[in-house]
Amino acid sequence: MDIPKVEIRKSLLPLSWLYGTVVSFRNWLFNKNILKQRSFSIPVICVGNITAGGTGKTPHIEYLIRLLSPKFKVAVLSRGYKRKSKGFLIVDTNSNVRNVGDEPLQIKKKFPDTLVVVDKNRVNAIEKIMSIEKEERPDVILLDDGFQHRHVRPSLSIVLADCNRPVFEDRLLPAGLLREPLKSIDRASVVVVTKCNPDMQPIDFRIYSNGLNLYPFQELFFTTFDYDKLSPVFPELHPEVVSINDLRKKHLFLVTGIASPEPLVRKLEYKTYNLYTMFFSDHHNFTRKDIQSIENMVNSVEDENKIIVTTEKDAVRFRDLAYLPENIKNIMYYLPVRVTFLNNKERITFNKKIVEHVRNYKTNSRLS
Repeated sequence: MDIPKVEIRKSLLPLSWLYGTVVSFRNWLFNKNILKQRSFSIPVICVGNITAGGTGKTPHIEYLIRLLSPKFKVAVLSRGYKRKSKGFLIVDTNSNVRNVGDEPLQIKKKFPDTLVVVDKNRVNAIEKIMSIEKEERPDVILLDDGFQHRHVRPSLSIVLADCNRPVFEDRLLPAGLLREPLKSIDRASVVVVTKCNPDMQPIDFRIYSNGLNLYPFQELFFTTFDYDKLSPVFPELHPEVVSINDLRKKHLFLVTGIASPEPLVRKLEYKTYNLYTMFFSDHHNFTRKDIQSIENMVNSVEDENKIIVTTEKDAVRFRDLAYLPENIKNIMYYLPVRVTFLNNKERITFNKKIVEHVRNYKTNSRLS
């Protein structure tokens, strides 16, 4: 496997230097305790990144929910990116995407017993969560995309890095996609390289390990995505699921509003001879004009054996559209993803570390 080449907009490097100066100064203020951080008596596991763009935070949050919920009461705290509402809100399975955001609603629908809340002010949100009656209060909070929100001091930080865009080859915004300098990874206890090719070779692992140059106290893991059967976006119209291996003879139209659709494209290219794509920006709100463009693309193929595929996150937004025509609804499916570790020994080590962190943190909090 060749290490992917990172495209840098070199003409913007002077602006990246200015941006880096501001970010580094802000981090210095936190490190010197001039800007205050809050710690809490509940374990707060932060899942974040140092890049702008998708690293797979939501699937990894879902992995942690599956891991922890059999043993602990879990809460997920998200900003609720692009939501139209303000302040603290508890997400319900019947919530509106516009009010709570697509990813929090996706998580709540998949894990209805999990407390999911949105609030830009994470300190305020955690205080409200801690005020819940003791019997209902969660045992652990998963902080979604909170690595740069330094007003909260997490008990454990997990940083995700996209294998397809090596952070050690990247540059700060706007020339690259780094939200803060690579050295900021030093604040994390765990680093996970995501979206890896399952066929990665030992030399590839060494390249990433050397490039990240982690401290001995930090642990490095590698994950990829597994894809479940295609599920209907509108199961009330057609409840049947479709195996991803049954797509060979279908005309497949991939429509996404995510940051990096490339791994999904690579997966589907091997499953069909006829793949058509239409990509929108991350968290895109689909307009009537967008829907018309999708419909035109689908209608351009006269064969009736066709299917629209989107992501879970996009499916949540599509279900909220009152102007989505029936002919589109009837052939629209989403492809669920699950995080898997490339190495089973790594999976066992990671799971043990997370579970013991929550259990020991709770024990220490009771003793203090």
